[in-house]
Amino acid sequence: MIINNKIKAAEVQLIGIDGEDLGIVPTSEALAMAKKLKVDLVCTSLMSSPPPCKLVRAGAVKEEAQQARKREQKAKVKEIRLTPQIEEHDYETKKQQAERILRAGDAVLLVVRISGKEGEKAKKLLEELLRDLASIGVKQSGIQLSGKQAVVQVNPIA
Repeated sequence: MIINNKIKAAEVQLIGIDGEDLGIVPTSEALAMAKKLKVDLVCTSLMSSPPPCKLVRAGAVKEEAQQARKREQKAKVKEIRLTPQIEEHDYETKKQQAERILRAGDAVLLVVRISGKEGEKAKKLLEELLRDLASIGVKQSGIQLSGKQAVVQVNPIA
């Protein structure tokens, strides 16, 4: 996208702020109009002659580009580690941490380290956490018990 003084064409097909067609205008005149209205002149395509340009509120082009970049970024998976013998206060802290991550749009991998016969206790802990996070996240698959840990991934609700 070409903005303001970077537009090199002699004439442009100008579209106003509210979408009204202002016709073919010399580029210098279009730039002067944009400056007077405190907006940006944005060239939407270079494929036609004269190129179509529109008046857009200042900064809108940058904001749109930032939003597009944000949408392109892949969600991260962040890990939260717990133990089966977790205290109530620590549980609340980990739950709040998971909520914050999910609200930011990232997935959470809940990992409970287990030793010996703590498998059932770890599974119950994860089930309780899943119930508490149900309003903002959904589990990707079932709880997986393997060797020394119990794992479940929670994805944010889109």
